[in-house]
Amino acid sequence: MDEPETTGLKARLVDVGVDLVAAEGAQALTLREIARRAGVSHGAPRRYFPTHLELLSAIARRGFEDLGARVAGAAGDERSDPRARIAALARVHLDFALSRRGMYELMFRHDLLESGRLGLRETSLPLFAVLVDLVARVRPEADARIVAGALWANLHGIAQLWGWGSLGLATGTDDHAPLLDAALDAHLGPVQR
Repeated sequence: MDEPETTGLKARLVDVGVDLVAAEGAQALTLREIARRAGVSHGAPRRYFPTHLELLSAIARRGFEDLGARVAGAAGDERSDPRARIAALARVHLDFALSRRGMYELMFRHDLLESGRLGLRETSLPLFAVLVDLVARVRPEADARIVAGALWANLHGIAQLWGWGSLGLATGTDDHAPLLDAALDAHLGPVQR
């Protein structure tokens, strides 16, 4: 098989996985189902992805690329207010988590992150670094990595609990925006008026 065909099939397998996770969730991402939907034998993915984990990592990388592009778009002008930029990034993060739940779940699976195959340094850590930089501008007296980590964990928690429906039930609200505002105030301090 020549190089363009190899690259084409490899990309098609990832494309099929991206579509499958969007339609049916991360649990649907089996090698057999991806191969079936790509129109190839069930053994074909192994030529490009020796393990299931490597194929899942390639699919998750696409999610990180999408989220990264959204974050870059929301980051705004370098001269704009850092707190407003953090709020915009947090909204983008929650919107992504809630609108692409299967992909979000896949992207942050511990086994993928821990395996090293996902390329954590090239995927999620640059997104986290943007948040750390902005937090350092808002809270120069604090350890920005710790504050950003706590905020990031809070965002993940809001996304997960909101997606399950339990956070809306517990708070009696049908809008997660006030929860996001409360998380930002808790980690960054109240907005200065």
